[in-house]
Amino acid sequence: MSLTGRVVKVLNQWYRVETGEGIVAARPRGRLRRGDQGTPVAGDLVEVLPAPDGTARIERVLPRRNRLERPPVANVDRLLVVASWREPEIVPELVDRALVEAERRRIPAALVVNKLDRIAGRPELLDEARRFLAAYRRAGYPALFTSARDGTGVEELRALLEGGLVVLAGASGVGKSSLLNALAPGARLRTGALSRAERGTHTTRHVELLALPGGGWVADTPGFVRLDPPELDEAGELRHYFPEFEEPAASCRFRDCLHVDEPGCAVAEAVARGEIDGGRYARYRTLLQEVRQAAERR
Repeated sequence: MSLTGRVVKVLNQWYRVETGEGIVAARPRGRLRRGDQGTPVAGDLVEVLPAPDGTARIERVLPRRNRLERPPVANVDRLLVVASWREPEIVPELVDRALVEAERRRIPAALVVNKLDRIAGRPELLDEARRFLAAYRRAGYPALFTSARDGTGVEELRALLEGGLVVLAGASGVGKSSLLNALAPGARLRTGALSRAERGTHTTRHVELLALPGGGWVADTPGFVRLDPPELDEAGELRHYFPEFEEPAASCRFRDCLHVDEPGCAVAEAVARGEIDGGRYARYRTLLQEVRQAAERR
């Protein structure tokens, strides 16, 4: 008799599946690797057939609501973009690319600036970081400071995440593993020091879902340091992935306005009035150019 469960860990072609009767180690049937859903990934809901030796065979991957490629996780309820203001220094372009990916996949997203303790004694840096977070709050994203070291913001973050499957995304060295240790006590994830280039070392080698004390799952995943331009059907698609553009865009002179150099662009006017963050808008323009160039090469 088959069971339905969720893949909670993927390592060396073995899949740990959480079912109503406990966790089993399973391998997929060979045909699954060529099936419509492709190879199972963490977060997938699957049907497994128990074997006499205590293992199981994955018979079917159930339809997915969404799937991330980097990291490979399915059925995500929230993408949490984690950054640090210093050590390593924040890269706003990486934050925006991750949020665009969340918008593309229709995954609710939130932003955390971790390692608050590193800048708490420097008012000028703290003010810069506050202004940065405020821009994302105006765009509609939950955004908060945390410090895994002293616990600042951890309970607020826990309340935001519980009840679903959450993926933490961000460059190595920003403290994702430390945050996971704070969110899921007992996980004891290995943390790493920054390299001389301040890019951090990859301390996570596989994808694993960790149970949160109040319910739900959080994905412990390999860090990434960059995201390629999204492969969009057309460059104009990108404008829909900056939610703060939506309201003013309704007043643009042209319906297909890209919000770059068109006359009567209400989005550009909102930027000039300070209603839309100028940094976000500049990064949108840069990313739009990258998307255009990538489309020309395809």
